[in-house]
Amino acid sequence: MIQFALKRLGIAVLVALTVSMLSFSMIYLSGDPAVALAGEGASQEDIENVRRVYGFERPIVMQYGDWLVRALQGDLGRSNYLKADVATVVFERLPTTMLLGACALTFALILSIPLGVLAAIRPNSMIDRFALTVAMIGQAMPSFWFALTLILWFGINWRMLPITGTASWLNFIMPSIALGYYVTPAVMRLTRAGMLEVLSSDYIRTARAKGLRPMTVLFKHALRNAIIPVVSLSAVQFGFMLGGSIVIETIFAINGLGSLAWESIQRADVPMMQAIVLVLSLFYILLTFLADLLNGFLDPRIRVV
Repeated sequence: MIQFALKRLGIAVLVALTVSMLSFSMIYLSGDPAVALAGEGASQEDIENVRRVYGFERPIVMQYGDWLVRALQGDLGRSNYLKADVATVVFERLPTTMLLGACALTFALILSIPLGVLAAIRPNSMIDRFALTVAMIGQAMPSFWFALTLILWFGINWRMLPITGTASWLNFIMPSIALGYYVTPAVMRLTRAGMLEVLSSDYIRTARAKGLRPMTVLFKHALRNAIIPVVSLSAVQFGFMLGGSIVIETIFAINGLGSLAWESIQRADVPMMQAIVLVLSLFYILLTFLADLLNGFLDPRIRVV
């Protein structure tokens, strides 16, 4: 188990370094960063001054090394537009995005796990077809279109829920549904496949032969084992939803990390975009690493030392 964990940790570190390189390279996507910072109409002398002040004349490897050292110390630079510390702004907005992601994941689990269980209990039935239809719609329907549909019906026509802001828990209902429904198909299909495999196992037949109640067999013996890969997938999907919150937060005017990313793209605020990509990517890598450890711990083929 220790060897397995060290191997996964090494992979996570390599992926994190790759992500940091990609984040750093964003500053050069629009060409010469000195020209972009100097602004339109800047003279060549102004551009050279900017290049000297920010150290853009040095080799890119040295620039990346300095940026990485500062990032490891929590210094992600200053926003070109807000003129504020990037790390401070990012971590002020991060809790809102994490709350939205947690609510969306909760909705996805509440919808997908019962559907997956019911579909496995009655394969090829109307319930199974209904669950597969829900999964198919979730995979085919764009999240932004679904979000706009929710706003049209529940926010404008029926006036049941607030459309924008984060004033109360009601503001998170529609964004959570729009964001969580996108990951529902994967969780539902995995639950269904796991339950079908477990229900056909020998120990389930033995439990039924002993005369145990069907609900005891289903929840205590079958679901407890079938849910293990779902927990790992949910951790990964949570990190995925944090990145996908950009569109949902923009539509519902939620002041989270997603809307900040969109604002930074519009303003060409490269340091802010770098920080958002880095933070969300590292969070996703961390969740993936923890999910791998959980799978390794629960996998009987891996010896725990």
